[in-house]
Amino acid sequence: MATTSSSYRWNALYLVSAVAMISMTLAAALQPLFLRKVLGVSLNNAGTINANVEVVAELVALLVIGSLGALSDRIGRTPILVGGFLVGAFGSALALFSIAIGTATGLSGVVIYYLARIVMSLGACAIWPQIIILSGDFADSENRARKMSNTASMTAFGSVLVFAVLMQTPRHIGVIPVVFFNALLGLIGAWLASRLLIDVVPKQQSALPSRRIIKDILIREPRIRAAFIAALFSRGNVAATGLFYMLWTVYFADLVGKSQEQAAAHAGLVIGLVGLLLMATSIGWGVVVDFLGRLNAIRIGMAISGAGFLMMTLVVNPFDLFVYIPMSLIALGQVGVLLAPDVIVIDHTPDHLRGAMMGALNITGGIGLIFVLEVGGALFDTVGPYAPFAVIGVGNILVSMYTWWTAQIKTPPES
Repeated sequence: MATTSSSYRWNALYLVSAVAMISMTLAAALQPLFLRKVLGVSLNNAGTINANVEVVAELVALLVIGSLGALSDRIGRTPILVGGFLVGAFGSALALFSIAIGTATGLSGVVIYYLARIVMSLGACAIWPQIIILSGDFADSENRARKMSNTASMTAFGSVLVFAVLMQTPRHIGVIPVVFFNALLGLIGAWLASRLLIDVVPKQQSALPSRRIIKDILIREPRIRAAFIAALFSRGNVAATGLFYMLWTVYFADLVGKSQEQAAAHAGLVIGLVGLLLMATSIGWGVVVDFLGRLNAIRIGMAISGAGFLMMTLVVNPFDLFVYIPMSLIALGQVGVLLAPDVIVIDHTPDHLRGAMMGALNITGGIGLIFVLEVGGALFDTVGPYAPFAVIGVGNILVSMYTWWTAQIKTPPES
C-alpha cells in the first residue's frame, strides 16, 4: 500500500519534523521579545528571567520525558507525538492571555507566561524525542546516520524559516499575532502526524523497563556512555545560542539606535542565515558519521562548535558582521554533535527498549540544558553577554577530549 511504503513514511516524517521545529523554535525565539514588549521585563534582570523561564519549563519536562519514552515502547510513537502538538498549541494559546489571566487571578503576567512556557515545553518533550525514535525505527544500521541526518536537515529548514522569515514579522504586525500563529501551527502538526505517520516497531508487551536495564546497557556499552556525556554537554547549545544571542541584540539595541523589534529581526536573520549552513551540511554529516564513525563525529563536531563558542567572546557589538564567523562554526559543529549520540543509542539498544533509552538520553540532555541556561543567564547579567558562550565553549572542548579518550580505550570495532 502507498501509505505504508518506505518513501511515503520518510516524506511524512520529514514534513512533520519541519512543522515541529518551526513550532518549537518560534516559541523560544519569541520569548525575549514577548517578555520585553508585552510583559515589560527590564534590561537589569533580563538574562536571569529569560533563562529561568527556560529552566522551569525544562525541569517540568524532565519529570515526564523519560516516562514518555518508555511509554512509547508500549503504545507507539505516533499517539504521543500527536498529543505533544496539541499540548504545545494549548501552551501558545495560554501565553496569548497571560496578562489577562494574571490580572484576573492576582498573579503577574510573567508568572502566567512561565506556566505557558512549561506547557509548551511539555509538548516539545513529547514531540521531538518521538520524531528521533521514529527515524531510527524506519532505518537500519547501514543507512541510519544518513536517514537521520535527512530528518535533521528538515528540522534545520524549520529553524531557518523561523529566524529568517517569521521573526521578521513582529516589527510589522506585532508579537501577539505571531504567537497566535504558533498556536495554530500546533493544531496543524497534530493533524498531519495523526493522518500521515504510522508505527513500524512492534509494541512492547511486558512491563515498562526498569532503571536497572538502562544502567546495565550503560555499563556494558562505552559508546552509549560517550553518547550520554555528549548529550549532557551539548543538548543545550542550540537553545542557549538562540536565547543569549537574541537577548544580546534586543538589549543592545538602544546603544546602536535600533528598536527592540528591529534588533530581534536582525538576530533572527543572523541565526536564520547561519541555519542555512546547518541545513546545507546536515546531510553531509550523515556521511561523515558513517565514514569516520559515531565517536569521531562527536569529537570533531564538539571541537568545531567549541571553537565557535570561544570566538564569540571576541564580539563587542552583536550587530557586527564578525558574528557570522563564530556562529557559522557553532552551526557546523552542532549537526554532528546532535546526530551521532542519537545514532549510537539507537544502534546499540534493542528495538523494544529504544523509547526508554532515548528517554534517558533526553533526561541527561535536559539536565545539561538547565545547567547551561542557569549559569549562562547569571553570567549574562553579572559578567557580560559573551560569558555564556565562553562557558559552553570550554565544555565543548572538554567533551571532545573525553570522546577521543573513549575511542582510544574502546576495544570492539565501531559501526
